Amino acid sequence: MTTQSFFKLPSVPELAENIAGLLNELQGTKIFFVSGGPFAGSLVEELRAKNIEVDVFSEFTANPVYEDVAIGVDKFKESQADLMVSIGGGSAIDTAKSIRLFASAITAGLDDTYIYAEYEPSPVPHYTIPTTAGTGSEATTFAVVYYKGDKYSIDDPTALPEYVALVPEYLHNLPMYHKKATFLDALCQAIESYWSVNSTDESKAYARHAMTLLMKNYQTYLETTDDEAAMIALEAALSAGQAINISKTTAAHAMCYMVTALYGTAHGHAAALCLPKVWRYMIDNLDQCSDPRGVDYLRQVFSDINSELGFDNSEDSISWFEGLLVELDMSAPDNAKPSDLQALATSVNAQRLANNPVPLTEEIIAELYKQAIPGL
Repeated sequence: MTTQSFFKLPSVPELAENIAGLLNELQGTKIFFVSGGPFAGSLVEELRAKNIEVDVFSEFTANPVYEDVAIGVDKFKESQADLMVSIGGGSAIDTAKSIRLFASAITAGLDDTYIYAEYEPSPVPHYTIPTTAGTGSEATTFAVVYYKGDKYSIDDPTALPEYVALVPEYLHNLPMYHKKATFLDALCQAIESYWSVNSTDESKAYARHAMTLLMKNYQTYLETTDDEAAMIALEAALSAGQAINISKTTAAHAMCYMVTALYGTAHGHAAALCLPKVWRYMIDNLDQCSDPRGVDYLRQVFSDINSELGFDNSEDSISWFEGLLVELDMSAPDNAKPSDLQALATSVNAQRLANNPVPLTEEIIAELYKQAIPGL
């Protein structure tokens, strides 16, 4: 597993200094820069002012498609850069991870594409700067790519970035909806990681840390542009990412992807709509526990989550979570229709579903979708 280094940097000039210093240590002169949105401008200017050559790649969509990534692979190879730098949300980081991974493919994969090929470690390290506090992509070996309309989740240890910079300045201009959605994503990741059948003592420590930071900080983070609150949010998202990198997510995340595809609901928002319904179902059906550690263990897991959230029992925790969505004005999509239900229920990723500690059938999933989204 790649060892990660983390930097807490207060501003763009300090970030540029840090990257330049690292590039000097690598005895390099050129950066391949993967940028999502407007974030690259001032940082690229700062780097070029230090006589560093920078090639910028930004021709990719919010949900990265294979064709765009393949173009990025060609440009990355042509660049012969000494360092890859990515900046943006989960899509930008996933795109950069996929480009570097695919550039190191040694055998063909699915349909002779880079997807599910075999990869070797890249000689070019990856330095990433998340500009949202929620996806956790900076701390995981996963990357999502859409190929022929289907979502592929790639998981390879060589995809993990070597360097992560947390820069609170980048969070201040996020649209409020995206701040809320990414906060909810981090919270869902932490909760799901804690109850995942793949959880370990290490992953649960990361998840607890994320929950603690999120609970004490989210109102200040969402309501202000305070640097300290933004840094705490970034640290919480990083911890949630470290947790799911070990445990993976579970049913709520498995259910959220088609919600985003059908209604345009942000990923974290969609996961948060599904999570309390899955949670309540599990509490009501503990006798069906599939975690090999047993039902008493699972009861303790839910008790631990309640304690981290500040409640005595699961029903209070679930009710608080549902109230949080109301408080944040993150309601369910209002354009759902009954004919959507089959597409939703049959879309759920079987592997993510298998991580859930209480099994869910397609019929149960359909019922949970109906509870989460009025109109189905």
